[in-house]
Amino acid sequence: MTFAPRPPAATPTPAPARLALVGDRSPSVVAHTRVPLLLDALATREGLALDAYWIPTEDAEVPGAVREFDAVWVLPGSPYRSEAGALAAIRTAREDGIPFLGTCGGFQHTLLEYARSVCGLTGVAHAENDPGADDFLIAPLACSLVGHEGTVTVTGGSLAESVLGADRTVERYHCQYGPAAHLETLRAHGLRFTGTDEDGQVRIAELPTAQHPFFLATLFQPELYGDGSRPHPVVQALARAAVAHAAAASVSG
Repeated sequence: MTFAPRPPAATPTPAPARLALVGDRSPSVVAHTRVPLLLDALATREGLALDAYWIPTEDAEVPGAVREFDAVWVLPGSPYRSEAGALAAIRTAREDGIPFLGTCGGFQHTLLEYARSVCGLTGVAHAENDPGADDFLIAPLACSLVGHEGTVTVTGGSLAESVLGADRTVERYHCQYGPAAHLETLRAHGLRFTGTDEDGQVRIAELPTAQHPFFLATLFQPELYGDGSRPHPVVQALARAAVAHAAAASVSG
């Protein structure tokens, strides 16, 4: 009796990495309308499949709302309906080692979360959210960056430089608020400022890779790069970090 050889077992297809898109989704926010294009381009051009879920900032207030995701992206669109929800999502990503990107309003709230949670600056505020506060960490910019494009100089050896592949880049903004005070305190507590504009104003913040696998925030908006068919290197890097996180979780699980 002869037996047909058993066909080789099919290699299971890994599940897509899960991406939390934290923000109050609106068709009037250009960054939000770009996200589907970017996800398609990441899958087709880069082979990076992401299963993305929108998390409104009010829902992000729930403890652990983003804990099971492989990456968290706090998107533009501030003032958010819930400042507390945006800050909670950022804190979870920072403390749990979940790959994180914050852009525009996400950058501003990243600094706010770090100042309050890590530096003990519990009274600092965002002028857009609390215009009557006494101590602004994030204040109106002297010159609005809405519709502005400018050069960013990047610190050598930083995560930002490794992602961008250059020490200078020209980026697009849609922003009226930026960091105004306490930056030395944030530096002293471990946050790195690794990108500045022509006037030396902070435009990129990150955590060292020894402390966090991928934690990056930009005042500029990489989602506005080009026409959306070629994802910006920052967006690609977040996607790669998400896929790596998912792969590591599947092995350890």
